[in-house]
Amino acid sequence: MNDEAAPGTNGHWTAVVEDVRKEFRTGSGDVKAVDGVSFRLPAGKVVALRGPSGCGKSTLLNLLGALDRPTSGRLTVDGTDLAKLRGGDEVAYRRRKVGFVFQMFNLMPNLSAVENVALPMELAGTAPGKARDRAAQLLDRVGIPADRHSRRPARLSGGEQQRVAIARALANDPPLILADEPTANLDSTTGARIVQLLRSLADDNRTVVIATHDDSIAGIADVVIAMRDGRIAVQS
Repeated sequence: MNDEAAPGTNGHWTAVVEDVRKEFRTGSGDVKAVDGVSFRLPAGKVVALRGPSGCGKSTLLNLLGALDRPTSGRLTVDGTDLAKLRGGDEVAYRRRKVGFVFQMFNLMPNLSAVENVALPMELAGTAPGKARDRAAQLLDRVGIPADRHSRRPARLSGGEQQRVAIARALANDPPLILADEPTANLDSTTGARIVQLLRSLADDNRTVVIATHDDSIAGIADVVIAMRDGRIAVQS
């Protein structure tokens, strides 16, 4: 993919990244985790970030999710300039514009599956009853049977926990989903099902960005961005 490629199905770019750099200071000097990266992400597409450990994939996800700030450059997501976010606006961006799916699931252990999914909606101001109804619908969508909605994470399999995490990421209907190695802790069969589930999320005109070593994810991606040493090596 390049800057001349067509935008997504709704006619706009979900994310625009312009000459973004992120440096970290260490005892042995500055580390350029992301080094002058530029690209555009179309709506309604799956984007795979590939590359070895330490190449900058996770750092780039954190920047897109406003979990970290770039040293320089500009990131715009769904019309929001991330450099201008402060305080409550930054929190609102993470709640409404972005859904996160993590390698280790990151579910609240003392909450049931439906409570985990409802929580982001309640934090965003949705009435508890309405949040729980939508949470149940999302759990149904990702394939969690109704008799498991009330189970806590410890009573769910790894694949089920990741499905709950995906449902939680969809809670506030964000335009951008960021997934960091979402199949790394799953067996190959379960991982393949999660890959197809992530693929389906783009059908609602979302952009799904997946940092991964999994060849099967690259196989279903519309756009593949290969990174090396903080830079883009190949875009296709």
